Amino acid sequence: MDVAQQLSETELSAKILRHAVPKMSELNIPVTPDNYAVWYEYYKGINLDLKRAIDGFLANRLAFTPEVCSSLYKTYIQVNSSEVIENVQIETQVLINSLIAKIASMTKGTSRFSESLSEFDTALKEQPDQLVMQKLVDGVSLELEQIINTNLEMDKSLHSMTQEVDALKSEMAELRSVAMTDQLTSLHNRRAFDQEVISHIDSFSQPNFESSLLVIDIDYFKKFNDTHGHLIGDKVLTYVAQALKSSVKGADFVARYGGEEFVILLPQTNHLNAQKVADNIRRKIAERNLTIGKEKKLPLGNITVSVGVASLKPTDDKDSYFLRADEALYRAKSSGRNCVVGEPVIETPI
Repeated sequence: MDVAQQLSETELSAKILRHAVPKMSELNIPVTPDNYAVWYEYYKGINLDLKRAIDGFLANRLAFTPEVCSSLYKTYIQVNSSEVIENVQIETQVLINSLIAKIASMTKGTSRFSESLSEFDTALKEQPDQLVMQKLVDGVSLELEQIINTNLEMDKSLHSMTQEVDALKSEMAELRSVAMTDQLTSLHNRRAFDQEVISHIDSFSQPNFESSLLVIDIDYFKKFNDTHGHLIGDKVLTYVAQALKSSVKGADFVARYGGEEFVILLPQTNHLNAQKVADNIRRKIAERNLTIGKEKKLPLGNITVSVGVASLKPTDDKDSYFLRADEALYRAKSSGRNCVVGEPVIETPI
């Protein structure tokens, strides 16, 4: 039976999250918005064509490659994407409204008990006789029993709500991480880079803080893609990404900026040292002869990169900082490629 058939609509959104994300992780499927939309619909169980397609892949133990995931989205989700998003929004709102209603009912219970105690206090001040006193004591006992029962229910509800919120927080943290990650290379993406640049700029007011930026571009990548195809091109992008990641350390930040362009932020690194880091990266990538295939290895030759280097200035915003490094990259490519060019350093006269 489908998850959607087992659960009330109130629980649906949270439960689908708790089923879909672990399953996607188990199958090594990146939790991107498009991929999540596919698995949301799968666990909802209404899109029967999608369900049959995925069940077929699972039964035959076929890999959910990026191409397969993209095809599932385009075939079964894209035409109804606005409807899927609307359903997610509605069901999430139902969940939120349910939690609000639970909290409101708890508040009413304690409010009623407070009112009853005030009434008892007023009655006692009127010097009641023995019969009235007995009624007051019985009333207090009854109200106390009710509030204890209410509190037990409240404790259960709060415990359940806490578990739901903790699970959602964990899943949202994972989704946020995915939103900041490039699907192909597993590096940070441009959105994450924009945030990190702002962090560097904000830290520039601290004493002795330095920052340098490398903008890296794979030489002749379009020609390479046209010759060998996009699948081989993707493997080259992944190779370069791993080479960049293994060449930095500590708080250094590597991201895929877009296409064949990458960026590295180097905190506490001056311009000269940043150029040394860039040249080490350039040589490390260029010295390796790449091949593809296990048995019949296809030689791909050497991959080279060009690098532009800039260092953060007090007047920089994120755009001006990147622009200066990008201009240095343009000069590197104009100088024959496979080289590092830094921005001109203006010496302060003594």
